Amino acid sequence: MQKIVECVPNFSEGNDLNIIEQITNEIKNTDGVELLDVDPGKATNRTVVTFVGNPDSAVEGAFRAIKKASELIDMSKQKGTHARQGATDVCPFIPIANVSREECIEMSKKLGKRVGEELKIPTYLYGYSATKPERKNLPDIRKGEYEALEEKLKTDEFKPDYGEAIFNKRAGATVIGVRDFLLAYNINLNTTDPKLAKDIGLTIRSKGRLKRDNKNKVILDENGKKLRVPGKLKNCQATGWFVEEYGYAQVTMNLHDYKISGLHDAFEVVREEARKLGLRVTGSELVGMLPKEAMINVGKYYLKKQKRNTGIPERDIIHTAILSLGLNDTTPFDMDEKVIEYKIANEKNKLKTMKITDFLNLLSSDSPAPGGGSISALSGALSSALTSMVTQLTFNHKNYKNKNEIMEEVAIKSQDLMRKFTELIDKDTEAFNEYMRARKLPKKSETDKIKRDKALEEASKIVTNVPFETLKLSTKLLKLSEIVAKKGNVNARSDAGVSAMQAEVCAEGAYLNVLINLPTINDEDFVNSIKEESDILLNEVKKDRKRIVNFVKRKLEEELI
Repeated sequence: MQKIVECVPNFSEGNDLNIIEQITNEIKNTDGVELLDVDPGKATNRTVVTFVGNPDSAVEGAFRAIKKASELIDMSKQKGTHARQGATDVCPFIPIANVSREECIEMSKKLGKRVGEELKIPTYLYGYSATKPERKNLPDIRKGEYEALEEKLKTDEFKPDYGEAIFNKRAGATVIGVRDFLLAYNINLNTTDPKLAKDIGLTIRSKGRLKRDNKNKVILDENGKKLRVPGKLKNCQATGWFVEEYGYAQVTMNLHDYKISGLHDAFEVVREEARKLGLRVTGSELVGMLPKEAMINVGKYYLKKQKRNTGIPERDIIHTAILSLGLNDTTPFDMDEKVIEYKIANEKNKLKTMKITDFLNLLSSDSPAPGGGSISALSGALSSALTSMVTQLTFNHKNYKNKNEIMEEVAIKSQDLMRKFTELIDKDTEAFNEYMRARKLPKKSETDKIKRDKALEEASKIVTNVPFETLKLSTKLLKLSEIVAKKGNVNARSDAGVSAMQAEVCAEGAYLNVLINLPTINDEDFVNSIKEESDILLNEVKKDRKRIVNFVKRKLEEELI
């Protein structure tokens, strides 16, 4: 399984595009990484860069970029509205796929050591990599910013984790670490007054604001400690500023755990506080990229508020999120560029993205793939799509309001199955192509033959497991088809019947593709186990299909009487 790590370095330059390009070219030219996003801000004079790669390549790409930034950015002359203390101000690693937080922590230490020793830049570890509790949060390390750095380095408390405690006038200091997905999010206000935006920031940030009496005097507790009014959002840092290039103020924030405080939570609480000050939220802006789940959470939140079915295609859910948050207000929001899973998916040349006519032309050619396995998966996707359609035609219908809950539940499951079957269309063809590559391996020497036989055995199991996975999933299709056939809109009952029949086609086709591949496998236990379970699954599907279609036919015939 491929290990994928995200890296989001922030560079203290947002105006000179030539400098930004030279820095990002270092990342582009590193093998094993892919540059996903470059987001410069003029007023903040800061550029947020996002790239992904395997662990070793991610460390190498980050080091090269930090080195180039230290050569091109002079912090003694840098000014901007965003807090900063280094040419590369912060460089976090975020685990994405098949890599643990602990592995990322080791990456941050490896990078920090190189930056400190080779580049002579004082380097601090933060987040999950922090060596001290007081260094866990970035603002605590960056307090006083670049201007305070020279004096801070003279203290024992601010001794860097890597590199010497010597002020690097040009490059400043760098902070490296590991964190969860951090959402850099700005909410637009219909004002040019940054004080109003900052006031809202104080109210919503986790740290809150100092508690004051009627005379605006700070209230102390019995020990003389300043009391605070807790902020309205958890895991949130926030302030406010005026962005000259936009012409309005923003409440700017970092959301450190979108599962606890999501974009919609922030948007709604800022709207509430803005109204109290006679202001209005006009839209919002996402800086950098974000995980798909974060947008799905937003879309579902607003769909529920609108009393709409949340079991719709995920891109439609995300579109709802974009509209609800006004994410196109500042700059265009392209989900294929901003949602990290879509950006790294590399959908080009995928069967699932082809036009129907192109897919059919390829299918009808002399190419052995795509073949029956991919078509079986396509049949499963068609079945789940039809079931979902029936739920949409039932949900909120005046005659079926009491069925909303079950229809939404079925819709969500259908959409999930549709995504899985759609992936299997390509997965089946990819598995077959891998098998053919194994067959073409050299077999001249005895060592070659052993390697080839091993590769063929592994490829044969993979090419069998894919249709077997399709077969297993097909059983879930029938359960959903039956629910919509019996409880869904009667005017779409025939569609429920067709859904059940497509599910059987899916299962039958997958079963045949399992059978044709089993003779190529030497592992008898594997063969016997797969064959036995496949027989059971197919019989279950055939019985379910017969019962559902007979029910649909009977009901449709009754309509004729």
